[in-house]
Amino acid sequence: MDKAILKSLEFNEKIKYRIMYLYSMAFILSAFLFASLDLIIDGIFRIAMSPTLLLTDYLIVGGIGASLLNSGILMMFTIFIASRSNALMNGPLIAAIFTVGGFAFFGKNIFNIQGILLGVYIFSRIQKDHFTKYIIIAFFGTALSPLVSQVSFGMGFSTLTGVLLGTVTGVFIGLILPPLASSFVRFHQGFNLYNIGFTAGIVGMIFMSVFRLTGYDHALKQITASETNINLLILLIFYFLSMISVGLFSSKKGLLEYPKLLKNPGRLVTDFVSLHGFSTSILNMGVLGLLGIIIVLILKGPINGPIIGGIFTLVGFGTFGKHPINTLPVMIGVVFSAIIAGLSISSTGLLLTVLFASTLAPISGHYGYLAGILAGFLHLSLVSNLGSLHGGMNLYNNGFSGGFVAAFLVPLFESYKKERDL
Repeated sequence: MDKAILKSLEFNEKIKYRIMYLYSMAFILSAFLFASLDLIIDGIFRIAMSPTLLLTDYLIVGGIGASLLNSGILMMFTIFIASRSNALMNGPLIAAIFTVGGFAFFGKNIFNIQGILLGVYIFSRIQKDHFTKYIIIAFFGTALSPLVSQVSFGMGFSTLTGVLLGTVTGVFIGLILPPLASSFVRFHQGFNLYNIGFTAGIVGMIFMSVFRLTGYDHALKQITASETNINLLILLIFYFLSMISVGLFSSKKGLLEYPKLLKNPGRLVTDFVSLHGFSTSILNMGVLGLLGIIIVLILKGPINGPIIGGIFTLVGFGTFGKHPINTLPVMIGVVFSAIIAGLSISSTGLLLTVLFASTLAPISGHYGYLAGILAGFLHLSLVSNLGSLHGGMNLYNNGFSGGFVAAFLVPLFESYKKERDL
């Protein structure tokens, strides 16, 4: 791309940060449209002190107002940490911020992310590196926040002892995630966008194995809202429409650049903000947000906490590898697989797999839509069998599954390509 065009596409860092702060503030202010202050405070405490294993819908645990406030605060907190660390507001960082914000509707809260972030920070100090180098791992590493909550509130310890042990567990997780994440990316060769989800799955599996060895286990359960709150749906629609508006009206070059973004395969590490500009990237985020809502509504599913988390993750990765062209084939593959298996395509669990299977979007982008459909087909069959391995401790279960699917398919696709090229 011509450097002059790229420069015109880019906001300066201060404006990018302001826009991100505005999107976090929108949720904080919206919280008070759905509940009074006393109900929100009570809901925040119930969210913070609940075991948050998959799937725990904060809309049920704490209410809509508290869930919105929890999401807005966590987004603002991660943006503040990034600002203090002088991190560039690029594609990976935006993806991490919106993923944290999305999972703040089911699994992440003000308490259970702190230890993990602190652990990664301590690791950076031990390595004598700047925290910015590991900030993406720190934010995505909060995938294991249910492990912190479960140790704190779900294993029968007194509150003080549990909180202490949970915090220590979080710090330990943060200390081991960075070296593991950099190693495991080679396993799937960058074709699984949720690399930390795969890493967290391995860590969660090891922790759960140790727990079971010592006699502790727990049953997986699903706490999810079954109906859509229309006012919340309207809020989300306007939220994503505002992103499209920012993308369209902030720069004429942004729309012109969008077709180029849609041709990008999206393999790790692909930073759409650096390659195609902030305005084009936020346009793509808004499009993906509306696409996610439309898919859920077409399949007649509820817009509950986990579904919002899935949509927000889709949106966040609109700056970091995903776009409609490379995500839809994978989603279609999941739906085909569900229909053949006779599964309900409107269930929360199935819809989450449809949304999160887009972690394999680079397969579709690199090898074509048929490869994407096959990846989605296999993903559903695998993801339903992996949750028990980590006991629901890893929020990014689809990233865990996606790593195995990519590791299985990519060598086969590469071999086929070589044979065809001979």
